[in-house]
Amino acid sequence: MIYVQRDPSMIPEKLLRVAERAQRELEALPAAERVAFIQKKAIIWRAFKKHLRAMSYGKCWYSEALGPQSPYDVDHFRPKAEAQRSETEKDEGYPWLAFDWDNFRYSAERSNRLNTDDKTGEVVGKSSWFPLVDGSPKASWENRCVAQERPLLLDPTCQADVALIDVGSDGMMKPSTTCVGTGKKRVTASIRHYALNLPDILEARQGVMREINDRVETLLKSIEAAHTYEEAADAIPVDEQRRAITSLTLPNSAFARAARAKLIEKGLAGLIAGPEDYAAIAA
Repeated sequence: MIYVQRDPSMIPEKLLRVAERAQRELEALPAAERVAFIQKKAIIWRAFKKHLRAMSYGKCWYSEALGPQSPYDVDHFRPKAEAQRSETEKDEGYPWLAFDWDNFRYSAERSNRLNTDDKTGEVVGKSSWFPLVDGSPKASWENRCVAQERPLLLDPTCQADVALIDVGSDGMMKPSTTCVGTGKKRVTASIRHYALNLPDILEARQGVMREINDRVETLLKSIEAAHTYEEAADAIPVDEQRRAITSLTLPNSAFARAARAKLIEKGLAGLIAGPEDYAAIAA
């Protein structure tokens, strides 16, 4: 998971007006008709997909997966028609947020839908899951206190949430070093419900970490050669190799969080992309 900065300027005004009109119609309906109306209007949130996709350079906001072979959804962070709070408890969820683009997250199907982990047999994936931290207020149609809720699931649009989760040396997602108490429970729940450690996603993440490791070894050998043969140092592609490593940590690279974790593990945090590097992908 990596922080996603949403940009409202990337959403066409016409599309926002369509969503606002649907919201007004929804507000006027009796409770018994709301779910059917929301389902009938699914085309609205699907129309946001390409704009949400652009905000994360095509990557899933939960898993950082990137690839044309992976189907993607517009997930409602707070479920629109039913919220599964625990194995035994569910309620109507957050129907008033069905057309609110602030509630939309661009998600690979593997994160957004229920899957069975072939390795463990556990059912993972978000679907309608939205548990809350013990003692949290719970919003409802009559009391829309969303800002006071304390979700158990991490939100990729919240920097404080993203800081709670990290990548281990084995490629598995885990709590970050400074994550304690309830934060650990949130990370554990998020890993399960976003399917972050499924075998195929784990393998892809590990592949990025191996690539970083190999490129770093090549870079260090080049630096050593440049010091040994100073007269030929300018011909050794140290800068090119350094830039290639840094590019894997940019937010437009798949599993950039894993690439950053590997560099930190190797004591080379200085190779992680900074603001000056971000400017190049924004151009």
